[in-house]
Amino acid sequence: MKASMHAGYPVRRSVLACLGGVLTGLSPALHAQNLPPFKKLPTKPLAARMRIVIPANENGGWDQTGRALGASMVAAGLCEQIDFENLGGKGGTLGLAAFVQKYGQDPNALLVGGAVMVGAVALQRPVVDLGQVQPLARLTSDYLVMVVKADSPIQTVADLVALARKDIKGAPFAGGSAGGIDHIFSGLFVRAAGAAVGDLVYQPFAGGVQVADAVLSGKAVVGVSGYSEFSDLLAGSKLRAIGVSSRKTTFGIPAIRDQGVDAVMSNWRGLLVGNGVGPARLAELLDGVHRATAHPSWLQSLKAKRWDAAWLAGDDLRSFMDMDRTTAAAMAYLLKLKA
Repeated sequence: MKASMHAGYPVRRSVLACLGGVLTGLSPALHAQNLPPFKKLPTKPLAARMRIVIPANENGGWDQTGRALGASMVAAGLCEQIDFENLGGKGGTLGLAAFVQKYGQDPNALLVGGAVMVGAVALQRPVVDLGQVQPLARLTSDYLVMVVKADSPIQTVADLVALARKDIKGAPFAGGSAGGIDHIFSGLFVRAAGAAVGDLVYQPFAGGVQVADAVLSGKAVVGVSGYSEFSDLLAGSKLRAIGVSSRKTTFGIPAIRDQGVDAVMSNWRGLLVGNGVGPARLAELLDGVHRATAHPSWLQSLKAKRWDAAWLAGDDLRSFMDMDRTTAAAMAYLLKLKA
């Protein structure tokens, strides 16, 4: 981030000094194609039947990721059947707790997670946290899109900045669960725009469908989520995108940074397993998931959903997640986020 003037909006030096360092773990590094540091095992099925637990409602980003990966695992011959289990709420922490209780020792169970869960754990401090699961692989990253209702008078980021400075309480934001990446980004945007972040009204929802509904119904002025969760409504002209959290125009949507607010952030999604899974099985699962992500079925999902491949595993992933947890806690404090 640069401490400078952007398109007429003064971005506060103090904000940038506080946030510039902690944001590193949330943006460009996500796109490194780091190959997993393990020896490739002989090709063989992982099990006849596997389970993927999705700690969110159907049709959201985690659900899309889990089901796309499951389809690719079957297509790649890694198993005959995938059982999907959805349990949404509180940024994935409800699903995390249920997974640990039911499948913490299960060598055939995978849990979808990512930046949203890391943020929710940092904000909520639940009894069951990420120390009770093992990171397996980071799969994708996805930029955040800010949307408004198609007939909204807000045409650009500049319009939203003006409204936020005038009456931030009158401009509710809708996004994913409290403390998640959407919430953190909303706080960052408001503060970087020079509005009172402590007055931000943030409405958390369990999935992108509910976020879109809040915007369409007028309960929220702006929605924040991944592009894939808004794509159908954008294509149908029911929602209009005003900016994306990338460093340059993406999905045909102008970058928020290029419109005067230096707010860049990226969401990541991946897989976790229970602490009861031993090293040998962990290596097998990692190899299997890696092979699934090379299958044409998965590559087609990346293209269709406009996800960036962001493979990371092993010690690199553990270090990344340690930094991510530190980042989320710092952001929650600096941006005065409330659960």
